[in-house]
Amino acid sequence: MKAQVYITLKDGLLDVQGKTVKSALDELGFKGVAQVRMGKYIEIDLAEAKPGAARQEVERMCQKLLANPIIEAYRVEVK
Repeated sequence: MKAQVYITLKDGLLDVQGKTVKSALDELGFKGVAQVRMGKYIEIDLAEAKPGAARQEVERMCQKLLANPIIEAYRVEVK
C-alpha cells in the first residue's frame, strides 16, 4: 500500500519561500502569477494491507514527525 502526504503552511501564515518564488517568476516575465504557496510531498510505502489502518498510521506519522500541526496543514491519500 502507498500513502501520499501533501503538507502546506496553514492559510494566513506568511509563506516566505512561496513569496520568493513568486518574485523570481515575476522577474522571469511570468506576470500572471497571483500567489505561490510552497509545500512538501512525501510518498510512503506501507506493509499494512487495510486502507483504514494505513491511513491512521500515516496520520500518526504526520502528527508526530512529518508535519508541524501548529503551522502546517496536511492531506493523506492511501492507494
